[in-house]
Amino acid sequence: MSAIATSYVVLSPNSFSLTNLSSTTTARTRSVILYSSKLVSTSRGCHSLRPPSFSSELFLRIPYGSCKRTSISTASKPFSPVTMEWQDCMVKMELDVPTSVAYNCYSDREAIPRWMPFISSVKILEDQPALSQWSLKYKAFGRNIEFSWLARNMQPIPNQKIHWRSLDGLPNRGAVRFYPKGPASCVVELTVSYEVPQILAPVASALKPFLEGLLGRGLERFASFAKTYQAESTS
Repeated sequence: MSAIATSYVVLSPNSFSLTNLSSTTTARTRSVILYSSKLVSTSRGCHSLRPPSFSSELFLRIPYGSCKRTSISTASKPFSPVTMEWQDCMVKMELDVPTSVAYNCYSDREAIPRWMPFISSVKILEDQPALSQWSLKYKAFGRNIEFSWLARNMQPIPNQKIHWRSLDGLPNRGAVRFYPKGPASCVVELTVSYEVPQILAPVASALKPFLEGLLGRGLERFASFAKTYQAESTS
């Protein structure tokens, strides 16, 4: 169906009209009277905005059905969850103790705060020994950083692998692998993956090398701790 093009007539004390008709084909039209203020009903079922002290009117003749063609969708966009960044760290070191000694020493989770700089406590749950509650406290990047999480130790491979994943709190997972180098030495490889906490997101690019430095120092202390552990276990 052809439609009569929109025509405009402004009525005021100095009234003028602007008409732009592109076709003379008859079509159903509807009229809308616009004012600058309050929305009220007209006698023809249309709506008007009537100002309290302004009598000028703007009369618009709009082709029937044109509102549908020019309507703007107000449907909201689907929610897009924010994806947090994960980082992976890896450090390794050769120790002057047998693989079995290093494995048994690292298996003592509650002793880890004695040699890992940023771990303040590890508590194994009595009724579920595979679970342990961890606390991290360290001052870095100009602030006191504190996090905690509940971790589950997965099924280990004796003298080869210890691995875990967090169940609650700070999201993280990791593994320790033991490689024999000889009868009295081994290589310990520690890998840790974690979700960057929102509070540390502004320094995310510096976080990984910083943490790898801490883990490296932790393994250095672990090397001394393992030698003491070996001496005590054989005495």
